[in-house]
Amino acid sequence: MSDLPIGFWLKHLDRLIENDFDRTLASESLGRRQWQVLNSLHGEPGTVLQLDQRLTPFLEEDETTVAPAVEALRQRGWVSGLVSLELTPEGRRAHEELLERVKETRNRICQGISDQEYRDTVNVLERMSANLEQD
Repeated sequence: MSDLPIGFWLKHLDRLIENDFDRTLASESLGRRQWQVLNSLHGEPGTVLQLDQRLTPFLEEDETTVAPAVEALRQRGWVSGLVSLELTPEGRRAHEELLERVKETRNRICQGISDQEYRDTVNVLERMSANLEQD
């Protein structure tokens, strides 16, 4: 077992995931935040404020909003709407194609990890977060 603390592994894994997703999405010149907006709008249309609330846990310290990602997707013709945003037909097509690559990446990340191990890990991280949120 490693003597390194959990904080090291969390940050290290986050950087690795970020880099891996960047490579996965690079063929479409798409960043992880743009993917997250695209994926979120695929699940449910919403405003920039609603997207900010949905994606806050993923924002970096220097990010306060996903508005730049929304605008980049709008410029590609993948998002429409001024207040209530939704995917265009081109955006839905792009999401479908990218989702397959993202699933492959997620499968690679979890290779050799059982569903139970994954659920246990998430459960422990949720409880640790809850402990700190109570303070």
